[in-house]
Amino acid sequence: MKISQYPAAIVQAAQVVNELDSQIAAVSQHIARLEGNADRTAAFEQGLKNEDQRRGRRFELLCVSQEYQTAQNTMTRLMSEKASAIAHLEYLRNQFSVAKLELRMAIAQQLAGAEFRDLVGV
Repeated sequence: MKISQYPAAIVQAAQVVNELDSQIAAVSQHIARLEGNADRTAAFEQGLKNEDQRRGRRFELLCVSQEYQTAQNTMTRLMSEKASAIAHLEYLRNQFSVAKLELRMAIAQQLAGAEFRDLVGV
Protein backbone atom coordinates (compact mmCIF):
# COMPACT_ATOMS: atom_id res chain seq x y z
CA MET A 1 0.00 0.00 0.00
CA LYS A 2 1.28 3.45 -0.84
CA ILE A 3 1.80 5.89 1.99
CA SER A 4 -0.84 8.21 0.53
CA GLN A 5 -3.45 5.44 0.79
CA TYR A 6 -3.05 4.83 4.53
CA PRO A 7 -5.11 7.78 5.84
CA ALA A 8 -8.19 6.74 3.84
CA ALA A 9 -7.77 3.11 4.90
CA ILE A 10 -7.40 4.16 8.53
CA VAL A 11 -10.55 6.29 8.34
CA GLN A 12 -12.47 3.42 6.75
CA ALA A 13 -11.30 1.01 9.47
CA ALA A 14 -12.29 3.51 12.17
CA GLN A 15 -15.74 3.84 10.60
CA VAL A 16 -16.15 0.05 10.79
CA VAL A 17 -15.33 0.17 14.52
CA ASN A 18 -17.82 3.02 15.03
CA GLU A 19 -20.54 1.14 13.15
CA LEU A 20 -19.94 -1.93 15.30
CA ASP A 21 -20.13 0.26 18.42
CA SER A 22 -23.49 1.54 17.23
CA GLN A 23 -24.78 -1.98 16.61
CA ILE A 24 -23.52 -3.11 20.02
CA ALA A 25 -25.34 -0.22 21.70
CA ALA A 26 -28.58 -1.15 19.91
CA VAL A 27 -28.31 -4.82 20.89
CA SER A 28 -27.43 -3.82 24.45
CA GLN A 29 -30.60 -1.71 24.67
CA HIS A 30 -32.63 -4.61 23.28
CA ILE A 31 -31.16 -6.98 25.88
CA ALA A 32 -31.90 -4.47 28.66
CA ARG A 33 -35.49 -4.20 27.44
CA LEU A 34 -35.88 -8.01 27.45
CA GLU A 35 -34.36 -8.21 30.94
CA GLY A 36 -36.70 -5.46 32.12
CA ASN A 37 -39.69 -7.37 30.79
CA ALA A 38 -38.53 -10.50 32.62
CA ASP A 39 -38.05 -8.47 35.82
CA ARG A 40 -41.55 -6.99 35.51
CA THR A 41 -43.11 -10.39 34.90
CA ALA A 42 -41.30 -11.94 37.87
CA ALA A 43 -42.11 -8.98 40.15
CA PHE A 44 -45.86 -9.34 39.71
CA GLU A 45 -46.19 -13.12 39.95
CA GLN A 46 -48.25 -13.82 43.06
CA GLY A 47 -46.65 -17.16 43.95
CA LEU A 48 -43.16 -15.73 44.40
CA LYS A 49 -42.50 -14.92 48.05
CA ASN A 50 -39.02 -13.38 48.13
CA GLU A 51 -36.30 -11.82 46.01
CA ASP A 52 -34.44 -15.09 45.49
CA GLN A 53 -37.54 -16.68 43.98
CA ARG A 54 -38.04 -13.63 41.74
CA ARG A 55 -34.43 -13.80 40.55
CA GLY A 56 -34.84 -17.50 39.85
CA ARG A 57 -38.03 -16.87 37.89
CA ARG A 58 -36.33 -14.04 35.96
CA PHE A 59 -33.50 -16.43 35.07
CA GLU A 60 -36.01 -19.06 33.89
CA LEU A 61 -37.85 -16.53 31.75
CA LEU A 62 -34.63 -15.37 30.10
CA CYS A 63 -33.37 -18.92 29.53
CA VAL A 64 -36.48 -19.93 27.61
CA SER A 65 -36.64 -16.71 25.60
CA GLN A 66 -35.37 -17.40 22.09
CA GLU A 67 -35.26 -13.66 21.44
CA TYR A 68 -32.99 -13.15 24.45
CA GLN A 69 -30.68 -15.98 23.41
CA THR A 70 -30.47 -14.59 19.88
CA ALA A 71 -29.67 -11.14 21.23
CA GLN A 72 -26.94 -12.57 23.48
CA ASN A 73 -25.44 -14.48 20.54
CA THR A 74 -25.56 -11.34 18.41
CA MET A 75 -23.82 -9.38 21.16
CA THR A 76 -21.07 -11.98 21.40
CA ARG A 77 -20.58 -11.95 17.62
CA LEU A 78 -20.49 -8.15 17.47
CA MET A 79 -17.99 -7.91 20.31
CA SER A 80 -15.74 -10.39 18.51
CA GLU A 81 -16.07 -8.46 15.24
CA LYS A 82 -15.27 -5.22 17.07
CA ALA A 83 -12.13 -6.72 18.59
CA SER A 84 -11.00 -7.82 15.14
CA ALA A 85 -11.83 -4.42 13.66
CA ILE A 86 -9.84 -2.64 16.37
CA ALA A 87 -6.89 -4.96 15.76
CA HIS A 88 -7.07 -4.20 12.03
CA LEU A 89 -7.25 -0.46 12.73
CA GLU A 90 -4.18 -0.63 14.97
CA TYR A 91 -2.36 -2.70 12.36
CA LEU A 92 -3.03 -0.03 9.72
CA ARG A 93 -1.90 2.73 12.07
CA ASN A 94 1.29 0.85 12.83
CA GLN A 95 1.97 0.16 9.16
CA PHE A 96 1.47 3.86 8.41
CA SER A 97 3.93 4.80 11.16
CA VAL A 98 6.51 2.37 9.79
CA ALA A 99 6.01 3.67 6.25
CA LYS A 100 6.54 7.25 7.45
CA LEU A 101 9.71 6.24 9.31
CA GLU A 102 11.04 4.40 6.27
CA LEU A 103 10.35 7.45 4.11
CA ARG A 104 12.13 9.71 6.59
CA MET A 105 15.07 7.33 6.68
CA ALA A 106 15.31 7.30 2.88
CA ILE A 107 15.24 11.11 2.82
CA ALA A 108 17.91 11.27 5.54
CA GLN A 109 20.11 8.80 3.65
CA GLN A 110 19.75 10.81 0.45
CA LEU A 111 20.69 14.01 2.29
CA ALA A 112 23.59 12.32 4.01
CA GLY A 113 24.81 10.95 0.68
CA ALA A 114 24.60 14.40 -0.92
CA GLU A 115 26.48 15.99 1.97
CA PHE A 116 29.17 13.29 1.72
CA ARG A 117 29.56 13.89 -2.01
CA ASP A 118 29.85 17.64 -1.37
CA LEU A 119 32.56 17.04 1.25
CA VAL A 120 34.52 14.71 -1.02
CA GLY A 121 34.07 16.98 -3.98
CA VAL A 122 32.42 14.49 -6.30
